[in-house]
Amino acid sequence: MDFTSLISSFIPSWTSVGLLLGFFSYLGIAGSILPGKLIPGANLSDGTRFHYRCNGMLSLLLLVGLLIIGAWMDHVSLTAISDRGLELLSTTFIFSVIVTLLLYVAGCKSKDQSASLKPHITGNILDDWWFGIQLNPSFMGVDLKFFFVRAGMMGWLLINFSVLAKSIQDANLSQSMILYQLFCVIYIMDYFFYEEYMTSTWDIIAERLGFMLVFGDLVWIPFTFSIQGWWLLSNKVELTTAAMIANCFVFVIGYLVFRGANKQKHDFKKNPKALIWGRPPKVVGGKLLVSGYWGIARHCNYLGDLLLALSFSLPCGISSPVPYFYPIYLLILLIWRERRDESRCAQKYKEVWAEYRKAVPWRILPYVY
Repeated sequence: MDFTSLISSFIPSWTSVGLLLGFFSYLGIAGSILPGKLIPGANLSDGTRFHYRCNGMLSLLLLVGLLIIGAWMDHVSLTAISDRGLELLSTTFIFSVIVTLLLYVAGCKSKDQSASLKPHITGNILDDWWFGIQLNPSFMGVDLKFFFVRAGMMGWLLINFSVLAKSIQDANLSQSMILYQLFCVIYIMDYFFYEEYMTSTWDIIAERLGFMLVFGDLVWIPFTFSIQGWWLLSNKVELTTAAMIANCFVFVIGYLVFRGANKQKHDFKKNPKALIWGRPPKVVGGKLLVSGYWGIARHCNYLGDLLLALSFSLPCGISSPVPYFYPIYLLILLIWRERRDESRCAQKYKEVWAEYRKAVPWRILPYVY
């Protein structure tokens, strides 16, 4: 592809706009009407709390079912996304910019003094646009922060499915593609199975909704986490049996650490007396958990996430660094986030945090970092 063709492939079309708006419309309607478990969010500073309808799994399964039926009836093309990948990327980016500008303007004009909608304006326009002004802005009764996270994870799966359909259509399906797709399906389905755990994460509890989160959810997650699939479309990789087994081992270990650590934290927040690995939890200062995975490293869940990211890239072999963009980026991001967490927790917990660091000296990887 020459430079002119590359640039033109980024230009949005009405088809890409329609696909994106159709996807968001479906999510908004399905999220509002489909049954789901109502999960209470964290208590806000004014004593209020949001309740989240966790029906992401049902919404996802219904959407995939509708797409399969539509393709069988020749009403839908399963390769529509993979055929328009770059223009969908630019369309979603433009949408993110427009949405966050509207959020900025609405936040500046808001007179609401509730904890969820009270404007936090620094006076620095770029900073306020990037980090957001309001904690939980909504549109037509839909909490946008939770909505965008769901859209990003579901979008990642839809991109992968379209890439898979494209590889089958081109008679280019490989073991590497199957392995990559399998790992991603397990990871994404697991996310929606445990969707309620998302309600206790820092992004949902404390981060305001600005360009950083919207871009991260709608553009970064679906379009960069799927790079391996795009790369395998045009690069054939033959893995040895030993390499496939090792790849599966990395995925399983990463999954056990990631899911286990997050589950322990979520269960502890709901019930501080819940057993961890069959024993009562150990706590420092009455607040900080030092049992289970959280007694091994202060951010053991990050280790699991990094191993999972690596397992998504290993099916691509080692002939190019391109498929390893995601784990490399994630390593940088999580180290930066871990440093932010450390600083924030040191201010919040003071002496208790110093005691906690002595009890759990390792940050992410025991005996290394």
